[in-house]
Amino acid sequence: MTTTALTHPVHVLAAPGDRHDEILTPAALEFVGRLADAFTERREDLLRERRRQALRLVDGAPLEFPMVTSAVRADPSWRVAPPAPGLADRRVEITGPPDRRMTVNALTSGARVWMADFEDATAPTWSNIVGGQLNLLDAVERRIDFTAENGKEYRLPADGPLATIMVRPRGWHLDEEHLSYQDRPLPAALVDFGLYVHHCAQRQIDAGAGPYFYLPKLESRHEARLWNEVFVLAQDLLGIPRGTIRATVLIETITAAFEMEEILYELREHSAGLNAGRWDYLFSLIKNFGHRPDFVLPDRAKVTMTAPFLRAYTELLVQSCHRRGAHAIGGMAAQVPGRDPAAREAVLATVRLDKEREAEDGFDGSWVAHPGLVPVCRAVFDGVLGERPHQIERSRDDVEVTAADLLSVRRISGPPTPQGLRVNVAVALRYFAAWLDGRGAVALNGLMEDAATAEIARVQIWQWLRHGMTDRGTVRDLVDEELSALGAAYPWAPLDEVRATFERTALAGELIPFFTPDAYSRHLVRREGQTS
Repeated sequence: MTTTALTHPVHVLAAPGDRHDEILTPAALEFVGRLADAFTERREDLLRERRRQALRLVDGAPLEFPMVTSAVRADPSWRVAPPAPGLADRRVEITGPPDRRMTVNALTSGARVWMADFEDATAPTWSNIVGGQLNLLDAVERRIDFTAENGKEYRLPADGPLATIMVRPRGWHLDEEHLSYQDRPLPAALVDFGLYVHHCAQRQIDAGAGPYFYLPKLESRHEARLWNEVFVLAQDLLGIPRGTIRATVLIETITAAFEMEEILYELREHSAGLNAGRWDYLFSLIKNFGHRPDFVLPDRAKVTMTAPFLRAYTELLVQSCHRRGAHAIGGMAAQVPGRDPAAREAVLATVRLDKEREAEDGFDGSWVAHPGLVPVCRAVFDGVLGERPHQIERSRDDVEVTAADLLSVRRISGPPTPQGLRVNVAVALRYFAAWLDGRGAVALNGLMEDAATAEIARVQIWQWLRHGMTDRGTVRDLVDEELSALGAAYPWAPLDEVRATFERTALAGELIPFFTPDAYSRHLVRREGQTS
């Protein structure tokens, strides 16, 4: 792809902050502008196609494996690129927002990989976005440190191994309204990707690794193809070899589950495998099929990864990856180990069982949200992998998954319980309060929750209301009770904004696709000169 000089500059609309000039350099803004100039229109086309596909499903169109790509699935000859430096052994990956404390803790946790999450675990305030980029730059330079309020110091060792960094940019559906190009907000995905790769790609290469990414919320092979073209242009502009950038795709939408091999194919020279989500996957299922009574899900706590439709999804993911020489990475253990010994051991036992299932199914590694879970996850995969870096050689030819298997939700359907409804209301409200306050990763009820948790909570409420499994009066009474308790515990909480966000996203007649774009525009955008 050839490029010409930008005819318009990228404008920073937010007030300057401490050290922001180190990230928002003229060269970095020019680089991001080039990406936006090349790909914004394609991104808009793909978002329109998302909406068309959603309408087709509402109208009763079947969801099937695409006939047009059957040759790609049937061709045994193609494989993705071999693992990049630092990505061969991924038996434990830790995830979290790129704040300073998490950055140090994650890199020194003993995990092989850290996913620095600008998406679900980060409330996208401008200070969080630019601050996260600064923290990654400082981490790559090994100069990051942090002192907690209790005086405890966090810092990286001067030398020795650290977790390999993979960055999760925001999804295609989100904008960054603090930057504009041609009087339009920039796609947030290109901002997060572009700033990191501009500042850190060569530094990571010099350190023996590379610029690596997790790609969220993809809904089709076409969205993967767009990312591949972004990578090609970025590498050309930076003068680094093609294939240096690598990316793992989160299969966290129901439509992407029908195109796993195609997604690997589109990214093959840049592919680092696939990851099995959970809450976002269920969230996507409800978004696409919530209008159908045969897709009503029970309390989310009852929908475990052993449910038939989730087993079909994870086994197909492992098979798809290993057929093509790619890593298959398991889902999140979100538990937060407490200090009580008995409770802590119960948490670790639950995590151990989950990771044993994944390792035995053929996954090459898995996610944890807390450093305290790294040892148990590592021990499980050590027991299966031994000295091997992965088990990609396990082809899982025994797996046979049909479209009906991926959609067999009715086998676990059941009515919500009063406790399940209350939990969903409480979690959604408490997460919204934290997110509006600038915190995207929040410990709630012993779990480290992020935006995916709030999404599944609020769409389940919407689904139960639509199908008469609860009523608005009951939900509103619960909202009143939970907001009262929230205000008593956290006087700072913006209760009116929290209530409004809940009502727009859980109680509206039409289900909005994501709570984040609307809440971001209303509450988190702060342009220069604004006082609130």
